[in-house]
Amino acid sequence: RIQSMLTSDTMDTDACVKETLGLVEVGCEIVRITAPTVKDARNLENIRAALNAAGCHVPLVADIHFKPDAALEAARWVEKVRINPGNFADSKKFHVREYTDSEYTAEIGRIRERFAPLVEICKSRGIAMRIGTNHGSLSDRIMNRHGDTPLGMVESALEFARLAREMDYHDFVFSMKSSKPKVMIQAYRLLVARLDALQDEELATAKIEQRDAIFWNYPIHLGVTEAGDSEDGRIKSAIGIGSLLADGIGDTIRVSLTEDSVHEIPVARALADLAFQRKEAPALDPWPFDPFTYKRRESVGITRNGIALGGSELVRVVVKQTTYDQLAHKLPSLGDYQPEITYEMADIVEIDPRDSAAITKTNSSQKPIFVTIPDDCDLPVIGAYRLLASRLDARHPILLKDVFGTGSNLTGDFLSTLLNAATNIGSLLCDGIGDAVLIQGEKAPGQSLRIAYNILQAAGVRIFKTDYVACPSCGRTLFNLQETTARIKAATSHLKGVKIAIMGCIVNGPGEMADADFGYVGGAPGKINLYVGKTPVKFNIPQEEAVERLVDLIREHGRWFDPQPATL
Repeated sequence: RIQSMLTSDTMDTDACVKETLGLVEVGCEIVRITAPTVKDARNLENIRAALNAAGCHVPLVADIHFKPDAALEAARWVEKVRINPGNFADSKKFHVREYTDSEYTAEIGRIRERFAPLVEICKSRGIAMRIGTNHGSLSDRIMNRHGDTPLGMVESALEFARLAREMDYHDFVFSMKSSKPKVMIQAYRLLVARLDALQDEELATAKIEQRDAIFWNYPIHLGVTEAGDSEDGRIKSAIGIGSLLADGIGDTIRVSLTEDSVHEIPVARALADLAFQRKEAPALDPWPFDPFTYKRRESVGITRNGIALGGSELVRVVVKQTTYDQLAHKLPSLGDYQPEITYEMADIVEIDPRDSAAITKTNSSQKPIFVTIPDDCDLPVIGAYRLLASRLDARHPILLKDVFGTGSNLTGDFLSTLLNAATNIGSLLCDGIGDAVLIQGEKAPGQSLRIAYNILQAAGVRIFKTDYVACPSCGRTLFNLQETTARIKAATSHLKGVKIAIMGCIVNGPGEMADADFGYVGGAPGKINLYVGKTPVKFNIPQEEAVERLVDLIREHGRWFDPQPATL
Protein backbone atom coordinates (compact mmCIF):
# COMPACT_ATOMS: atom_id res chain seq x y z
CA ARG A 1 0.00 0.00 0.00
CA ILE A 2 1.10 3.55 -0.79
CA GLN A 3 1.06 6.24 1.84
CA SER A 4 2.19 9.83 2.29
CA MET A 5 2.14 12.60 4.89
CA LEU A 6 0.47 16.00 4.94
CA THR A 7 2.61 19.12 4.89
CA SER A 8 -0.27 21.33 6.07
CA ASP A 9 -0.68 22.67 9.60
CA THR A 10 -2.83 20.17 11.50
CA MET A 11 -4.87 23.03 12.97
CA ASP A 12 -5.85 24.20 9.47
CA THR A 13 -8.75 21.81 8.80
CA ASP A 14 -9.56 23.10 5.32
CA ALA A 15 -5.93 22.88 4.16
CA CYS A 16 -5.56 19.33 5.54
CA VAL A 17 -8.77 18.19 3.85
CA LYS A 18 -7.78 19.74 0.53
CA GLU A 19 -4.31 18.20 0.63
CA THR A 20 -5.71 14.79 1.61
CA LEU A 21 -8.19 14.81 -1.25
CA GLY A 22 -5.38 15.75 -3.64
CA LEU A 23 -3.26 12.85 -2.39
CA VAL A 24 -6.10 10.35 -2.70
CA GLU A 25 -6.82 11.58 -6.23
CA VAL A 26 -3.28 10.66 -7.35
CA GLY A 27 -3.33 7.22 -5.69
CA CYS A 28 -2.39 7.65 -2.03
CA GLU A 29 -4.04 4.93 0.07
CA ILE A 30 -3.03 5.92 3.63
CA VAL A 31 -2.54 9.51 4.85
CA ARG A 32 -0.40 10.45 7.86
CA ILE A 33 -0.90 13.71 9.79
CA THR A 34 1.37 15.04 12.51
CA ALA A 35 -0.14 15.55 15.97
CA PRO A 36 2.58 17.25 18.04
CA THR A 37 0.22 18.43 20.79
CA VAL A 38 -3.10 17.43 22.34
CA LYS A 39 -4.67 20.45 20.64
CA ASP A 40 -3.51 19.24 17.23
CA ALA A 41 -4.67 15.71 18.01
CA ARG A 42 -8.12 17.00 18.98
CA ASN A 43 -8.50 18.68 15.60
CA LEU A 44 -8.15 15.31 13.89
CA GLU A 45 -11.82 14.84 14.77
CA ASN A 46 -12.72 17.79 12.54
CA ILE A 47 -10.45 16.61 9.71
CA ARG A 48 -11.90 13.09 9.83
CA ALA A 49 -15.47 14.44 9.87
CA ALA A 50 -14.85 16.79 6.95
CA LEU A 51 -13.28 14.02 4.89
CA ASN A 52 -16.18 11.70 5.64
CA ALA A 53 -18.61 14.44 4.58
CA ALA A 54 -16.70 14.72 1.31
CA GLY A 55 -17.06 10.96 0.77
CA CYS A 56 -13.40 10.30 1.44
CA HIS A 57 -12.74 7.47 3.90
CA VAL A 58 -8.99 7.09 3.39
CA PRO A 59 -7.34 5.77 6.58
CA LEU A 60 -5.70 8.50 8.64
CA VAL A 61 -2.55 7.95 10.70
CA ALA A 62 -1.64 10.27 13.58
CA ASP A 63 2.12 10.83 13.80
CA ILE A 64 3.19 11.13 17.45
CA HIS A 65 6.51 12.19 18.95
CA PHE A 66 7.22 12.97 22.61
CA LYS A 67 3.56 13.35 23.71
CA PRO A 68 1.72 10.23 24.97
CA ASP A 69 -1.27 12.44 25.83
CA ALA A 70 -1.49 13.54 22.20
CA ALA A 71 -1.45 9.89 21.16
CA LEU A 72 -4.38 9.09 23.45
CA GLU A 73 -6.42 11.94 22.00
CA ALA A 74 -5.51 11.14 18.41
CA ALA A 75 -6.45 7.47 18.84
CA ARG A 76 -10.06 8.56 19.34
CA TRP A 77 -10.34 9.90 15.78
CA VAL A 78 -7.99 8.09 13.40
CA GLU A 79 -7.50 4.58 12.06
CA LYS A 80 -3.87 4.26 13.08
CA VAL A 81 -1.35 5.85 15.43
CA ARG A 82 2.37 5.99 14.69
CA ILE A 83 4.74 6.20 17.67
CA ASN A 84 8.53 6.44 17.74
CA PRO A 85 9.87 4.23 20.55
CA GLY A 86 12.90 6.48 20.85
CA ASN A 87 10.93 9.48 22.06
CA PHE A 88 7.42 8.32 22.97
CA ALA A 89 8.24 8.00 26.68
CA ASP A 90 11.89 9.08 26.68
CA SER A 91 13.63 12.41 26.31
CA LYS A 92 16.94 12.08 24.48
CA LYS A 93 19.80 13.63 26.44
CA PHE A 94 22.77 11.75 24.91
CA HIS A 95 23.79 10.60 28.39
CA VAL A 96 26.44 7.90 28.60
CA ARG A 97 25.85 5.43 31.42
CA GLU A 98 25.74 1.73 32.16
CA TYR A 99 22.34 0.16 32.82
CA THR A 100 22.29 -2.86 35.14
CA ASP A 101 19.71 -5.52 34.35
CA SER A 102 17.54 -4.34 37.26
CA GLU A 103 17.76 -0.70 36.10
CA TYR A 104 16.88 -1.76 32.56
CA THR A 105 13.88 -3.72 33.83
CA ALA A 106 12.76 -0.70 35.86
CA GLU A 107 12.97 1.43 32.69
CA ILE A 108 10.74 -1.04 30.85
CA GLY A 109 8.25 -0.81 33.72
CA ARG A 110 8.17 2.96 33.32
CA ILE A 111 7.62 2.60 29.56
CA ARG A 112 4.77 0.15 30.22
CA GLU A 113 2.95 2.71 32.38
CA ARG A 114 3.13 5.34 29.60
CA PHE A 115 2.39 2.94 26.75
CA ALA A 116 -0.39 0.72 28.16
CA PRO A 117 -3.18 3.35 27.97
CA LEU A 118 -2.52 3.83 24.25
CA VAL A 119 -2.60 0.09 23.64
CA GLU A 120 -5.91 -0.13 25.53
CA ILE A 121 -7.64 2.52 23.43
CA CYS A 122 -6.25 1.14 20.14
CA LYS A 123 -7.41 -2.32 21.12
CA SER A 124 -10.87 -1.15 22.22
CA ARG A 125 -11.40 0.87 19.02
CA GLY A 126 -9.95 -1.80 16.75
CA ILE A 127 -7.40 0.57 15.23
CA ALA A 128 -3.81 -0.08 14.22
CA MET A 129 -0.44 1.17 15.43
CA ARG A 130 2.94 1.64 13.78
CA ILE A 131 5.93 1.03 16.02
CA GLY A 132 8.31 3.17 14.00
CA THR A 133 11.97 3.33 14.95
CA ASN A 134 14.14 6.07 13.45
CA HIS A 135 17.90 5.77 13.20
CA GLY A 136 19.22 8.80 15.05
CA SER A 137 16.37 9.08 17.55
CA LEU A 138 16.93 6.02 19.72
CA SER A 139 16.55 6.35 23.48
CA ASP A 140 19.60 6.75 25.71
CA ARG A 141 18.72 3.36 27.21
CA ILE A 142 19.01 1.66 23.82
CA MET A 143 22.01 3.74 22.75
CA ASN A 144 23.99 2.73 25.83
CA ARG A 145 23.18 -0.95 25.48
CA HIS A 146 23.21 -1.46 21.70
CA GLY A 147 24.54 1.77 20.18
CA ASP A 148 23.09 3.75 17.27
CA THR A 149 23.00 0.56 15.18
CA PRO A 150 20.53 -1.59 13.24
CA LEU A 151 20.45 -3.90 16.27
CA GLY A 152 19.57 -0.95 18.50
CA MET A 153 16.75 0.03 16.13
CA VAL A 154 15.33 -3.50 16.17
CA GLU A 155 15.56 -3.91 19.94
CA SER A 156 13.91 -0.53 20.47
CA ALA A 157 10.89 -1.63 18.46
CA LEU A 158 10.74 -5.06 20.07
CA GLU A 159 10.56 -3.51 23.55
CA PHE A 160 7.23 -1.92 22.61
CA ALA A 161 6.04 -4.94 20.62
CA ARG A 162 6.49 -7.21 23.62
CA LEU A 163 4.50 -4.81 25.80
CA ALA A 164 1.69 -4.74 23.23
CA ARG A 165 1.66 -8.53 23.02
CA GLU A 166 1.46 -8.80 26.82
CA MET A 167 -1.88 -7.00 26.44
CA ASP A 168 -2.95 -9.30 23.58
CA TYR A 169 -2.77 -6.45 21.06
CA HIS A 170 -1.48 -7.44 17.63
CA ASP A 171 -2.75 -4.83 15.15
CA PHE A 172 0.63 -3.18 14.68
CA VAL A 173 3.26 -2.79 11.98
CA PHE A 174 6.99 -2.16 12.27
CA SER A 175 9.30 0.30 10.56
CA MET A 176 13.08 0.83 10.73
CA LYS A 177 13.74 4.13 8.94
CA SER A 178 17.06 5.82 8.29
CA SER A 179 18.45 8.48 5.97
CA LYS A 180 21.24 6.03 5.09
CA PRO A 181 20.04 3.28 2.71
CA LYS A 182 22.74 0.87 3.94
CA VAL A 183 21.62 1.26 7.57
CA MET A 184 17.96 1.04 6.62
CA ILE A 185 18.42 -2.14 4.57
CA GLN A 186 20.44 -3.83 7.31
CA ALA A 187 17.94 -2.84 10.01
CA TYR A 188 14.91 -4.19 8.13
CA ARG A 189 16.68 -7.43 7.27
CA LEU A 190 17.71 -7.85 10.89
CA LEU A 191 14.16 -7.10 12.07
CA VAL A 192 12.67 -9.73 9.77
CA ALA A 193 15.31 -12.28 10.82
CA ARG A 194 14.51 -11.58 14.48
CA LEU A 195 10.77 -11.89 13.85
CA ASP A 196 11.32 -15.19 12.03
CA ALA A 197 13.41 -16.48 14.93
CA LEU A 198 10.78 -15.42 17.47
CA GLN A 199 8.11 -17.04 15.29
CA ASP A 200 10.05 -20.30 15.25
CA GLU A 201 10.39 -20.19 19.03
CA GLU A 202 6.63 -19.66 19.40
CA LEU A 203 5.79 -22.48 17.00
CA ALA A 204 8.21 -24.86 18.71
CA THR A 205 6.38 -24.44 22.01
CA ALA A 206 2.82 -24.06 20.68
CA LYS A 207 0.18 -26.74 20.87
CA ILE A 208 -1.29 -28.00 17.60
CA GLU A 209 -4.56 -26.11 18.05
CA GLN A 210 -2.65 -22.86 18.62
CA ARG A 211 -0.79 -22.90 15.35
CA ASP A 212 -3.33 -20.66 13.59
CA ALA A 213 -2.80 -17.89 16.14
CA ILE A 214 -0.89 -14.69 15.40
CA PHE A 215 2.74 -15.07 16.40
CA TRP A 216 5.39 -12.66 15.05
CA ASN A 217 4.44 -12.30 11.39
CA TYR A 218 3.57 -8.57 11.59
CA PRO A 219 3.48 -6.30 8.52
CA ILE A 220 6.40 -4.03 7.62
CA HIS A 221 6.34 -0.36 6.58
CA LEU A 222 9.26 0.87 4.46
CA GLY A 223 10.71 4.35 4.17
CA VAL A 224 13.97 6.27 3.79
CA THR A 225 13.89 9.31 6.06
CA GLU A 226 15.13 12.69 4.82
CA ALA A 227 15.74 11.39 1.29
CA GLY A 228 15.83 14.93 -0.11
CA ASP A 229 14.43 16.20 -3.39
CA SER A 230 14.71 15.86 -7.16
CA GLU A 231 16.69 13.00 -8.69
CA ASP A 232 18.83 12.46 -5.58
CA GLY A 233 15.79 11.90 -3.37
CA ARG A 234 14.29 9.44 -5.83
CA ILE A 235 17.51 7.48 -6.17
CA LYS A 236 18.06 7.24 -2.41
CA SER A 237 14.43 6.10 -1.94
CA ALA A 238 14.79 3.47 -4.65
CA ILE A 239 17.97 2.06 -3.14
CA GLY A 240 16.37 1.69 0.29
CA ILE A 241 12.76 0.81 -0.54
CA GLY A 242 13.34 -0.90 -3.88
CA SER A 243 16.09 -3.15 -2.51
CA LEU A 244 13.90 -4.40 0.32
CA LEU A 245 10.89 -4.93 -1.94
CA ALA A 246 13.18 -6.97 -4.20
CA ASP A 247 14.09 -9.05 -1.10
CA GLY A 248 10.39 -9.68 -0.50
CA ILE A 249 10.18 -7.32 2.49
CA GLY A 250 7.53 -4.61 2.81
CA ASP A 251 3.76 -4.17 3.00
CA THR A 252 3.34 -0.38 2.98
CA ILE A 253 5.74 2.24 1.62
CA ARG A 254 6.22 5.98 1.89
CA VAL A 255 8.67 7.95 -0.25
CA SER A 256 9.84 10.98 1.76
CA LEU A 257 10.70 13.84 -0.61
CA THR A 258 11.36 17.49 0.19
CA GLU A 259 8.64 18.41 -2.29
CA ASP A 260 4.86 18.77 -2.32
CA SER A 261 3.47 15.50 -1.03
CA VAL A 262 1.61 14.63 -4.26
CA HIS A 263 4.98 14.15 -5.96
CA GLU A 264 5.78 11.24 -3.64
CA ILE A 265 2.94 9.05 -4.92
CA PRO A 266 4.13 8.36 -8.51
CA VAL A 267 7.55 7.39 -7.18
CA ALA A 268 6.08 5.02 -4.59
CA ARG A 269 3.69 3.55 -7.15
CA ALA A 270 6.50 2.97 -9.64
CA LEU A 271 8.65 1.24 -7.00
CA ALA A 272 5.75 -1.04 -6.07
CA ASP A 273 5.04 -1.84 -9.73
CA LEU A 274 8.70 -2.64 -10.40
CA ALA A 275 8.72 -5.00 -7.42
CA PHE A 276 5.71 -6.93 -8.72
CA GLN A 277 7.29 -7.23 -12.17
CA ARG A 278 10.48 -8.90 -10.90
CA LYS A 279 11.21 -12.52 -11.68
CA GLU A 280 11.95 -14.95 -8.90
CA ALA A 281 15.59 -14.83 -7.86
CA PRO A 282 17.78 -17.96 -7.92
CA ALA A 283 18.61 -19.70 -4.65
CA LEU A 284 21.97 -18.86 -3.10
CA ASP A 285 24.27 -21.31 -1.35
CA PRO A 286 26.35 -19.84 0.11
CA TRP A 287 25.25 -16.23 0.39
CA PRO A 288 28.09 -14.04 -0.95
CA PHE A 289 27.62 -11.35 1.72
CA ASP A 290 26.43 -10.82 5.27
CA PRO A 291 22.90 -9.34 4.93
CA PHE A 292 23.18 -7.55 8.29
CA THR A 293 26.62 -5.91 8.04
CA TYR A 294 28.20 -4.02 5.16
CA LYS A 295 31.57 -5.21 3.92
CA ARG A 296 32.83 -4.67 0.41
CA ARG A 297 33.64 -7.84 -1.52
CA GLU A 298 37.42 -8.37 -1.47
CA SER A 299 38.40 -8.30 -5.13
CA VAL A 300 41.93 -7.71 -6.41
CA GLY A 301 42.88 -4.37 -7.91
CA ILE A 302 43.36 -4.17 -11.68
CA THR A 303 43.83 -1.37 -14.24
CA ARG A 304 41.68 -0.74 -17.30
CA ASN A 305 42.08 2.23 -19.68
CA GLY A 306 44.63 3.61 -17.24
CA ILE A 307 42.05 3.61 -14.40
CA ALA A 308 42.51 1.48 -11.27
CA LEU A 309 39.49 -0.49 -10.06
CA GLY A 310 38.73 -3.34 -7.69
CA GLY A 311 40.30 -3.93 -4.30
CA SER A 312 40.22 -0.71 -2.27
CA GLU A 313 39.88 1.51 -5.35
CA LEU A 314 36.83 3.65 -6.08
CA VAL A 315 33.84 2.01 -7.74
CA ARG A 316 34.25 3.11 -11.35
CA VAL A 317 31.84 4.31 -14.06
CA VAL A 318 31.91 2.38 -17.34
CA VAL A 319 30.29 3.49 -20.61
CA LYS A 320 29.83 1.88 -24.00
CA GLN A 321 31.92 3.26 -26.87
CA THR A 322 28.87 4.87 -28.51
CA THR A 323 28.15 6.78 -25.28
CA TYR A 324 31.75 7.94 -25.03
CA ASP A 325 31.73 9.12 -28.65
CA GLN A 326 28.59 11.18 -28.00
CA LEU A 327 30.17 12.80 -24.94
CA ALA A 328 33.74 13.25 -26.17
CA HIS A 329 33.27 16.81 -27.43
CA LYS A 330 31.99 18.12 -24.09
CA LEU A 331 34.01 16.20 -21.49
CA PRO A 332 35.56 19.39 -20.02
CA SER A 333 32.08 20.75 -19.22
CA LEU A 334 30.91 17.59 -17.43
CA GLY A 335 32.88 18.33 -14.26
CA ASP A 336 32.96 15.31 -11.96
CA TYR A 337 30.56 13.33 -14.20
CA GLN A 338 33.29 11.72 -16.31
CA PRO A 339 33.25 8.40 -18.20
CA GLU A 340 36.18 6.47 -16.75
CA ILE A 341 36.37 3.17 -18.63
CA THR A 342 35.11 2.18 -22.07
CA TYR A 343 33.41 -1.22 -22.09
CA GLU A 344 34.77 -2.43 -25.42
CA MET A 345 38.38 -1.63 -24.40
CA ALA A 346 38.27 -3.03 -20.84
CA ASP A 347 38.82 -6.75 -21.55
CA ILE A 348 35.59 -7.70 -19.79
CA VAL A 349 34.55 -11.36 -19.72
CA GLU A 350 30.80 -12.04 -19.83
CA ILE A 351 29.68 -15.07 -17.79
CA ASP A 352 26.23 -16.47 -17.12
CA PRO A 353 26.33 -17.27 -13.38
CA ARG A 354 24.69 -20.65 -14.09
CA ASP A 355 27.49 -21.67 -16.49
CA SER A 356 29.61 -23.92 -14.26
CA ALA A 357 32.24 -24.49 -16.92
CA ALA A 358 32.81 -20.76 -17.42
CA ILE A 359 32.93 -20.18 -13.68
CA THR A 360 35.47 -22.97 -13.23
CA LYS A 361 37.65 -21.65 -16.07
CA THR A 362 37.62 -18.13 -14.61
CA ASN A 363 38.39 -19.30 -11.09
CA SER A 364 41.35 -21.34 -12.42
CA SER A 365 42.97 -18.20 -13.83
CA GLN A 366 45.92 -16.98 -11.78
CA LYS A 367 45.22 -13.38 -12.79
CA PRO A 368 42.08 -11.50 -11.72
CA ILE A 369 39.53 -11.24 -14.51
CA PHE A 370 37.09 -8.35 -14.96
CA VAL A 371 33.68 -10.08 -15.12
CA THR A 372 30.09 -9.14 -15.89
CA ILE A 373 26.88 -10.91 -16.97
CA PRO A 374 25.82 -11.08 -20.64
CA ASP A 375 22.79 -9.15 -21.84
CA ASP A 376 20.94 -12.30 -22.89
CA CYS A 377 20.74 -13.52 -19.27
CA ASP A 378 17.10 -14.16 -18.29
CA LEU A 379 17.62 -13.88 -14.52
CA PRO A 380 16.61 -10.82 -12.47
CA VAL A 381 19.55 -8.44 -12.20
CA ILE A 382 20.00 -8.49 -8.41
CA GLY A 383 19.63 -12.25 -8.14
CA ALA A 384 21.96 -12.84 -11.09
CA TYR A 385 24.81 -10.79 -9.65
CA ARG A 386 24.38 -12.30 -6.19
CA LEU A 387 24.60 -15.75 -7.77
CA LEU A 388 27.69 -14.69 -9.73
CA ALA A 389 29.33 -13.36 -6.56
CA SER A 390 28.53 -16.58 -4.70
CA ARG A 391 30.21 -18.78 -7.34
CA LEU A 392 33.04 -16.54 -8.51
CA ASP A 393 36.26 -16.25 -6.50
CA ALA A 394 36.16 -12.91 -4.68
CA ARG A 395 39.43 -11.77 -6.28
CA HIS A 396 37.73 -11.23 -9.65
CA PRO A 397 36.26 -7.68 -9.96
CA ILE A 398 32.62 -7.41 -11.07
CA LEU A 399 30.94 -4.87 -13.36
CA LEU A 400 27.30 -4.21 -12.47
CA LYS A 401 24.66 -3.43 -15.10
CA ASP A 402 21.29 -1.86 -14.33
CA VAL A 403 19.51 -3.97 -16.96
CA PHE A 404 20.30 -6.87 -19.23
CA GLY A 405 19.66 -6.21 -22.90
CA THR A 406 20.16 -3.24 -25.20
CA GLY A 407 18.19 -1.57 -27.93
CA SER A 408 14.44 -1.79 -28.54
CA ASN A 409 13.74 -4.23 -25.71
CA LEU A 410 14.45 -1.45 -23.19
CA THR A 411 11.30 0.64 -22.79
CA GLY A 412 9.73 2.77 -20.12
CA ASP A 413 9.63 6.37 -18.92
CA PHE A 414 12.56 8.13 -17.28
CA LEU A 415 11.21 7.70 -13.74
CA SER A 416 10.92 3.91 -14.09
CA THR A 417 14.35 3.72 -15.73
CA LEU A 418 15.88 5.79 -12.93
CA LEU A 419 14.22 3.81 -10.12
CA ASN A 420 15.04 0.45 -11.71
CA ALA A 421 18.71 1.40 -12.11
CA ALA A 422 18.93 2.72 -8.54
CA THR A 423 17.22 -0.38 -7.12
CA ASN A 424 19.32 -2.91 -9.03
CA ILE A 425 22.74 -1.31 -8.77
CA GLY A 426 22.15 0.36 -5.40
CA SER A 427 21.01 -2.87 -3.79
CA LEU A 428 24.10 -4.73 -4.95
CA LEU A 429 26.44 -1.93 -3.87
CA CYS A 430 24.85 -1.98 -0.41
CA ASP A 431 25.46 -5.75 -0.38
CA GLY A 432 29.14 -4.99 -0.97
CA ILE A 433 29.08 -6.38 -4.52
CA GLY A 434 30.45 -4.41 -7.47
CA ASP A 435 33.66 -2.70 -8.55
CA ALA A 436 32.28 -0.73 -11.49
CA VAL A 437 28.84 0.19 -12.87
CA LEU A 438 27.30 0.54 -16.32
CA ILE A 439 23.95 2.21 -17.00
CA GLN A 440 22.26 0.72 -20.06
CA GLY A 441 18.58 1.47 -19.47
CA GLU A 442 18.92 5.22 -20.05
CA LYS A 443 19.88 5.99 -23.64
CA ALA A 444 20.68 9.71 -23.23
CA PRO A 445 24.46 9.67 -22.68
CA GLY A 446 24.67 12.61 -20.27
CA GLN A 447 21.76 11.38 -18.21
CA SER A 448 23.11 7.83 -17.99
CA LEU A 449 26.42 9.17 -16.71
CA ARG A 450 24.72 11.38 -14.12
CA ILE A 451 22.54 8.50 -12.92
CA ALA A 452 25.61 6.28 -12.43
CA TYR A 453 27.41 8.82 -10.27
CA ASN A 454 24.31 9.74 -8.28
CA ILE A 455 23.67 6.07 -7.47
CA LEU A 456 27.24 5.70 -6.21
CA GLN A 457 26.79 8.75 -3.99
CA ALA A 458 23.37 7.70 -2.64
CA ALA A 459 24.67 4.19 -1.88
CA GLY A 460 27.48 5.76 0.12
CA VAL A 461 30.29 4.09 -1.84
CA ARG A 462 31.69 7.15 -3.63
CA ILE A 463 31.23 10.74 -2.53
CA PHE A 464 31.90 13.27 -5.28
CA LYS A 465 29.60 16.18 -4.38
CA THR A 466 27.89 17.80 -1.42
CA ASP A 467 25.59 15.35 0.35
CA TYR A 468 22.26 16.62 1.68
CA VAL A 469 19.92 15.03 4.21
CA ALA A 470 16.66 16.96 3.86
CA CYS A 471 13.45 15.93 5.59
CA PRO A 472 10.05 16.09 3.92
CA SER A 473 7.83 18.88 5.12
CA CYS A 474 4.99 18.20 7.58
CA GLY A 475 2.78 20.10 10.01
CA ARG A 476 5.68 20.34 12.48
CA THR A 477 7.95 22.16 10.03
CA LEU A 478 9.00 25.62 11.19
CA PHE A 479 10.13 27.04 7.82
CA ASN A 480 9.57 26.50 4.11
CA LEU A 481 11.70 23.41 3.48
CA GLN A 482 11.66 23.52 -0.29
CA GLU A 483 12.72 27.17 -0.54
CA THR A 484 15.31 26.82 2.22
CA THR A 485 16.80 23.63 0.78
CA ALA A 486 17.14 25.36 -2.61
CA ARG A 487 18.91 28.35 -0.96
CA ILE A 488 21.29 26.12 0.99
CA LYS A 489 22.09 24.08 -2.12
CA ALA A 490 22.74 27.25 -4.12
CA ALA A 491 25.27 28.39 -1.49
CA THR A 492 26.98 25.06 -0.77
CA SER A 493 26.57 22.64 -3.69
CA HIS A 494 30.26 22.98 -4.63
CA LEU A 495 31.48 21.60 -1.27
CA LYS A 496 32.51 18.12 -2.35
CA GLY A 497 32.37 15.60 0.49
CA VAL A 498 30.53 17.84 2.97
CA LYS A 499 27.25 16.46 4.37
CA ILE A 500 24.56 18.96 5.39
CA ALA A 501 21.29 18.08 7.13
CA ILE A 502 18.24 20.32 6.73
CA MET A 503 15.54 19.57 9.32
CA GLY A 504 12.21 21.33 9.65
CA CYS A 505 11.96 20.66 13.39
CA ILE A 506 13.71 19.04 16.31
CA VAL A 507 12.00 15.60 16.10
CA ASN A 508 14.80 13.86 14.20
CA GLY A 509 17.25 16.73 14.36
CA PRO A 510 19.80 15.77 17.03
CA GLY A 511 20.11 12.16 15.96
CA GLU A 512 20.32 12.81 12.24
CA MET A 513 22.87 15.56 12.88
CA ALA A 514 25.21 12.78 13.99
CA ASP A 515 25.28 11.55 10.38
CA ALA A 516 25.98 15.01 8.98
CA ASP A 517 28.89 17.42 9.22
CA PHE A 518 26.59 20.41 9.67
CA GLY A 519 22.91 20.80 10.45
CA TYR A 520 20.26 23.46 9.85
CA VAL A 521 17.27 22.83 12.16
CA GLY A 522 14.05 24.70 12.88
CA GLY A 523 14.14 25.60 16.57
CA ALA A 524 11.13 27.93 16.79
CA PRO A 525 8.94 29.85 14.34
CA GLY A 526 11.31 32.04 12.32
CA LYS A 527 14.34 30.82 14.28
CA ILE A 528 17.07 28.37 13.26
CA ASN A 529 19.56 26.33 15.27
CA LEU A 530 22.83 25.28 13.64
CA TYR A 531 24.66 22.07 14.47
CA VAL A 532 28.11 20.60 14.06
CA GLY A 533 27.58 16.86 14.03
CA LYS A 534 24.94 16.20 16.67
CA THR A 535 25.94 19.21 18.77
CA PRO A 536 23.93 22.45 18.58
CA VAL A 537 26.34 25.39 18.45
CA LYS A 538 24.26 28.39 17.29
CA PHE A 539 20.77 29.12 18.59
CA ASN A 540 17.72 31.19 17.61
CA ILE A 541 19.23 32.65 14.46
CA PRO A 542 16.71 34.72 12.46
CA GLN A 543 15.71 32.67 9.44
CA GLU A 544 16.67 35.41 6.98
CA GLU A 545 20.27 35.26 8.27
CA ALA A 546 20.57 31.52 8.82
CA VAL A 547 21.97 30.38 5.45
CA GLU A 548 24.74 32.97 5.62
CA ARG A 549 25.50 31.96 9.22
CA LEU A 550 25.63 28.30 8.09
CA VAL A 551 28.27 29.26 5.52
CA ASP A 552 30.19 31.10 8.26
CA LEU A 553 30.05 27.97 10.44
CA ILE A 554 31.42 25.83 7.61
CA ARG A 555 34.24 28.38 7.19
CA GLU A 556 35.00 28.29 10.92
CA HIS A 557 35.56 24.54 10.72
CA GLY A 558 37.85 24.70 7.72
CA ARG A 559 35.47 22.95 5.31
CA TRP A 560 34.72 25.91 3.05
CA PHE A 561 36.31 26.69 -0.30
CA ASP A 562 35.16 29.12 -2.97
CA PRO A 563 33.43 27.67 -6.04
CA GLN A 564 35.53 27.37 -9.17
CA PRO A 565 34.54 29.40 -12.25
CA ALA A 566 32.47 27.44 -14.76
CA THR A 567 34.47 25.77 -17.53
CA LEU A 568 33.51 26.95 -21.01
